Amino acid sequence: MTATATGPAAVLRPVHIPGDGLYEGPRTLRRLPDGWEERPYDLFEVVPQARTIGAEIRGVDLSQPLTPALYEELDRALLEWKVLFFRSQHLTSAQQRAFARNWGELETNPLLATGSSEDVVRFDKGGDAVPTFENVWHTDVTFRERPALGAVLQLREVPPSGGDTMWADMAAAYDNLPQDVKDRIDHARAVHDFIPGFARFYGPERLAPFQDVFPPVEHPVVRTHPVTGRRMLFVNTSFTTHIVGMDRDESDRLLRLLFQQAHVPEYQVRFRWQPGDIAFWDNRATQHYAVNDYAGRRRVAERVAIAGDRPR
Repeated sequence: MTATATGPAAVLRPVHIPGDGLYEGPRTLRRLPDGWEERPYDLFEVVPQARTIGAEIRGVDLSQPLTPALYEELDRALLEWKVLFFRSQHLTSAQQRAFARNWGELETNPLLATGSSEDVVRFDKGGDAVPTFENVWHTDVTFRERPALGAVLQLREVPPSGGDTMWADMAAAYDNLPQDVKDRIDHARAVHDFIPGFARFYGPERLAPFQDVFPPVEHPVVRTHPVTGRRMLFVNTSFTTHIVGMDRDESDRLLRLLFQQAHVPEYQVRFRWQPGDIAFWDNRATQHYAVNDYAGRRRVAERVAIAGDRPR
């Protein structure tokens, strides 16, 4: 007797379904590093905004100097949540810089417009403003030998709708890669260059003088966090050009796969701004994406970046 298509002996014909096999099924969503002990916070309230990334911190006035105990708890929260949100702080530029300095020396970026001082970058968007670094996933200044540790961003003026910012957890992104991909990238290095990212909105005459200041640099494709020990993807669309020692076509295919990981919703948090809000993120462990969906309306932000270490 011949089995029907619904019987126990039915055999389906093989069908090829295009794709990389990364986007179906459950994902491992691990917020804390191995061996990291979950401890309560005594000096403020932590309100999670997503499973592994993003927490609102309530009960802290950032205009005041941090005590050693408060610094320790905020630093631990940053390492655990990767991006912290503080509502209605309304800091002056001096207060914003003073807060950021608790984590180290401030960084300057001659490629971007400055605000009240050279270490404050001002993004004044609306009308004919240059659309710098919006609508693209990226990690800040990976074209430097020592990319930024983190950044403190404050929104001065917010459009009535739109203008959100998203962050992606690159430790979760690494955790969920197939083992064969991890084997290919765990000891690989990639070249980072400022020109691809900035050439989208600046001409050659603006960029050429900085080629000697910011020559291409190599970083590991998988970075180990210097404090938590987590392994994290450390390539991004804006600045990573190719993987060292790999055929260009193969490098392009692999980088496209790695770039896609920031797009996975389970690794993301999205923040809706109000004037005076602050976001403080760990630039070593995240990518971010400024959503430009507010055409014809103004959005003003100021960012202070903290100098970092050489990725390893």
